[in-house]
Amino acid sequence: MKSSTDNELLRLHGITKIFPGTVALSDVSFAVNKAEIHAIVGENGAGKSTLMNIISGSLIPDKGEIYLEGRKVNIKSPRDAQNLGISIVHQELALCPHLTVAENIYIGRLPKNSAKIVDFKKLNQMSQEVLSLFDEVNIKPNDKVANLNVAQQQIVEIAKAITFNCKLLILDEPTSALSEADAAVLFKIIKDLKAKGISILYISHRLREIFELADRITVLRDGRYITTLNAAETNPDQVVSLMVGREIKEMYPPKAEKIGKEIFKVENINSDKVYNVSFSLREGEILGFAGLVGSGRTELAQTICGILPRNSGEIYLDGKRIEINSFEDAIKQKIGYVTEDRKQYGLFLKLPVAYNVSAIHLKHDYKRLLIDKNHELSLADEYVKKLNVKTSSYLQLVMSLSGGNQQKVMIAKWLAIHPRILILDEPTRGIDVGAKAEIHNLLRELAKSGIGIILISSELPEIIGMCDRVLVMREGRITGELAGEKITEENIMQLAAHK
Repeated sequence: MKSSTDNELLRLHGITKIFPGTVALSDVSFAVNKAEIHAIVGENGAGKSTLMNIISGSLIPDKGEIYLEGRKVNIKSPRDAQNLGISIVHQELALCPHLTVAENIYIGRLPKNSAKIVDFKKLNQMSQEVLSLFDEVNIKPNDKVANLNVAQQQIVEIAKAITFNCKLLILDEPTSALSEADAAVLFKIIKDLKAKGISILYISHRLREIFELADRITVLRDGRYITTLNAAETNPDQVVSLMVGREIKEMYPPKAEKIGKEIFKVENINSDKVYNVSFSLREGEILGFAGLVGSGRTELAQTICGILPRNSGEIYLDGKRIEINSFEDAIKQKIGYVTEDRKQYGLFLKLPVAYNVSAIHLKHDYKRLLIDKNHELSLADEYVKKLNVKTSSYLQLVMSLSGGNQQKVMIAKWLAIHPRILILDEPTRGIDVGAKAEIHNLLRELAKSGIGIILISSELPEIIGMCDRVLVMREGRITGELAGEKITEENIMQLAAHK
């Protein structure tokens, strides 16, 4: 079989991958053209990651064929893929922080002199040549990777990929941890790479950036190929409908019709990174916190919850002053905190769904020093059904769930304590549009039920669509408050950059 057109770089034909109990991919076929940005979209569990791992050599398909520039190729390892000019930059970067930028770019391929000693002068020269392609960022070959921010580390990964004579670069959720400004720099680099003839396979849940970048969009659903569309000839609503197999008419539920009494208040909160912050939360409303990366939103939430030490300030719940000096104190007061990093801090990935849901409830589960399994399973049953968590069993390990279902399990864990206040930090980061819509509707229902909801998000459409009132932070301080029609992207950004 030969490429149907000279413009094709990569063609997949009948790719199938089966894991025990799961058909991850079934007969997937499509092509990527030369020098194009080709987006791959689909809900969590659609098969995107499995497909990318097959193309990049981390997985071998059970069936199917891969063609590169019209020639059938066998990709059995990441090295095979790199030798063919296929590189991937994963969402979770894989750099060695204690090494320099140059050492990371050419790791395993360090140039050596006649004495078999690393030639650092040549190494730095080689690295500088590839880094010169990224004039938007100030990265030097001798910089320690540990001293770089996430955006700069991502550039190092891309630079490393290019040194393998890259023809196809796979980017997996590349903006998930980037600020708007850093994402804009990355977008320019991606477009520059396209102009140099490199094809980009771009995986993201953020439709806005897909429509900003992509030439074509391929949709996967439940491990199957649905269609490939020209980005200029479609729209986000059509793409979402194809992804989820149904029409999502409203990404965000209606805002609060009635705002009740004040239920939560902080006054003059100070910590090492939060300065003189005061605000209140009323019954029925969703209060949003917006700001650029590093603005202090997460630090504020963690200070309120006792995770970070509070230097001064007072906290009131239902009109009564409460003392929170530790996370345990916050939990006793029925204040829950859904962390932005579910994998490191939010979940026990190698333990079952039931254990995770009941993790904070364990002190109620002991009978003669043994966990009450019946109570554990009962909690899991209640909240797995309530949040529509897709799992084969309550004993299924959380690490085997999709990102959206992991997020639901983490929220379920906090709902199990019957919270009075629930603070959610980036609750829909890295999950698909279908799961986002479910979580958005859940948060609105929780607010209606009387639970105080505080939402921290870097996605401005989410802040604008979900929040009844928004507080904007910069450098650990609140710079302004917006409500109603004044909650706009322009107003938020002005306050976020306010001196």
